[in-house]
Amino acid sequence: MQKPSVFVIILNYNGKDTLLECLSSVYRSDYANMSVVVVDNASDDGSFENARERFSTAHFIRNSANLGFSKGNNMGIRFALEKFADYVFLLNNDAEVFPDTISLLLEAAQKNKSCGIISPLILKPEGSKIWFAGGKIDYLKMRCLHEFLVQSKDAYTSEYISGCAMLIKKEVFQKIGIFDEHFFLYYEDADFSVRAKRNNFDLLVFPGAKVLHRETSNDKNSQKTYYLVLSALIFFKSSAPFVYKIWYLIYMPLRKVKAFFSRKPSALQLRRAFRDFKNI
Repeated sequence: MQKPSVFVIILNYNGKDTLLECLSSVYRSDYANMSVVVVDNASDDGSFENARERFSTAHFIRNSANLGFSKGNNMGIRFALEKFADYVFLLNNDAEVFPDTISLLLEAAQKNKSCGIISPLILKPEGSKIWFAGGKIDYLKMRCLHEFLVQSKDAYTSEYISGCAMLIKKEVFQKIGIFDEHFFLYYEDADFSVRAKRNNFDLLVFPGAKVLHRETSNDKNSQKTYYLVLSALIFFKSSAPFVYKIWYLIYMPLRKVKAFFSRKPSALQLRRAFRDFKNI
């Protein structure tokens, strides 16, 4: 019997320092029924051209502008589903898989019929420290947190799955749709996870499968604070349980006042985020 079809989608934006290594790791995978899709958000550093020249068997989609994480990945997801993908594996361009990562994730996912999204254990580049072992959503303080302790050697549940490396069953897209394009960057994975969970899909982390993550976005994204705050406001306003939305009537104005009187270097980004949120 043919194994499930997996489409690996790698969203790229100026990833000349990481994309080739990411693709090389994917092509060392021991999983055979796999296709690779590189979606490029208008890179200008030659990374798209270099990848297309070196990995000619991959599918390449180039956008005319930087569409952000949600919309960029949605381009690849639509392509994969049109090609009858059974699973979509989203992978950051600054991450690297091990040869057995995809096969182990699939094996763990198929053991749990309710599994909709599953994550590997995501490690920092040196391989000894954990970057993501599960996620917690703190509705009270309006933030999503990474967990750094492995809960079990078997697959275990998580409140959300990081978009850095997530294997998604096609039935999830059929039931809840694709990523919400209101999110340009950050919190789109939490939103997608919550929607999946509310539609009775399990969110799992399987620590037997591993990924290394360099997290180069911290160095490149000068507007990180802006997108973190804006996307958090969108996520918690739309996804929080009703009781927390009542709390936000008090908490959000207080945060807004604090942002407007802040003297931190990121104060301008904080103020812009609150202003733009009001207009969405």
